[in-house]
Amino acid sequence: MQRGIVWVVDDDSSIRWVLERALTGAGLSCTTFESGSDVLDALTTKTPDVLLSDIRMPGMDGLALLKQIKQRHPMLPVIIMTAHSDLDAAVSAYQQGAFDYLPKPFDIDEAVALVERAISHYQEQQQPRNAPVFGPTTDIIGEAPAMQDVFRIIGRLSRSSISVLINGESGTGKELVAHALHRHSPRAKAPFIALNMAAIPKDLIESELFGHEKGAFTGANTIRQGRFEQADGGTLFLDEIGDMPLDVQTRLLRVLADGQFYRVGGYAPVKVDVRIIAATHQNLEQRVQEGKFREDLFHRLNVIRVHLPPLRERREDIPRLARHFLQVAARELGVEAKLLHPETDAALTRLAWPGNVRQLENTCRWLTVMAAGQEVLIQDLPGELFEATAPESSTGHALPDSWATLLAQWADRALRSGHQNLLSEAQPEMERTLLTTALRHTQGHKQEAARLLGWGRNTLTRKLKELGME
Repeated sequence: MQRGIVWVVDDDSSIRWVLERALTGAGLSCTTFESGSDVLDALTTKTPDVLLSDIRMPGMDGLALLKQIKQRHPMLPVIIMTAHSDLDAAVSAYQQGAFDYLPKPFDIDEAVALVERAISHYQEQQQPRNAPVFGPTTDIIGEAPAMQDVFRIIGRLSRSSISVLINGESGTGKELVAHALHRHSPRAKAPFIALNMAAIPKDLIESELFGHEKGAFTGANTIRQGRFEQADGGTLFLDEIGDMPLDVQTRLLRVLADGQFYRVGGYAPVKVDVRIIAATHQNLEQRVQEGKFREDLFHRLNVIRVHLPPLRERREDIPRLARHFLQVAARELGVEAKLLHPETDAALTRLAWPGNVRQLENTCRWLTVMAAGQEVLIQDLPGELFEATAPESSTGHALPDSWATLLAQWADRALRSGHQNLLSEAQPEMERTLLTTALRHTQGHKQEAARLLGWGRNTLTRKLKELGME
């Protein structure tokens, strides 16, 4: 029994075939199209329950098709598919009324589930939004599912000025997300003002936030506007909000409740219209329990929560981020962008990155200056990257427990998949890794590297030749 009518438009025949097969297998009626113009022609005589459209197509692209559909059939849910998994595509799709955003490559079961949700939405007769498109440009990159969730939140908030709380470790890009929330909001043309609570001495925070009158304290020779007044009509980004002193938290709560405040040393209220976006790397719920953060302020700020994952939880994004940062660094320095050797790419993906995206960005800037050749090799990577990923094990040696566990997990997966000759596959990779590390440690000195590995010089030379590493 068919439970809904689905149309799919994509210039890639393989995508059309896969989706048609999966959707019909789920009991849905599926019709496929090669182009947006074919869809518009078909819409003159019939209407589906949901449309899946690719965003990059010859002729009429997915966003142009979406715009026309929303003018003619505003209640029809449209899901935008794209292999270009970036924030601007997600926001543009949402702002033009898309039901949701499906980045390629996608899990087919998730795609079918999304289509079924869209059909339910259509049957409930909910009216989607239609909003103007703001300009592109963003440095937020991510194909990992957790980052796609962030893109969706930014898209869904693009018509709102509601308070947002961003959680994430240091270096995960909290200020970038705050900028994106502002840039894709009705306040985009108004100021975006940022203030880091952890970077300002406690006795200056009130003056920074609320300004001061002339003569309010020693050195206050003129009236000074605070960050709230500077951000009037726009967005005030309060980074590391967990470090805000309790007395300042009380004043902030009053501003959020009343929309007005007094400058330090002032008696006349100052009214402002400001959207607050706060960020922290701390657990605010725990700080509330410890009495270090006001519970009522926490609830005021925690209207919408955005969680930014650490880089180690989105490893699939590391190669693309690295290439992006190498290109950015090259433009800044006026040189040709470095390329990553495949082994270097793999090594970067395996690292822990305790400093997250910021550490990766700084590493790429360092490599742009310091790597000898145009292609970045493993030995070009700064040694501290590897030291940061070598925690001590219970036996006192670097990494044996974790290394053995990872190897066992790999072998178990390979055996379950029917692989054979595991030793002949694993041993060369292990030797290549040990050789590369030893040579990097000795700055390429082969005799010293052989000694560290417990080999003779001739053995090391032979291994380099066997492994194609000469």
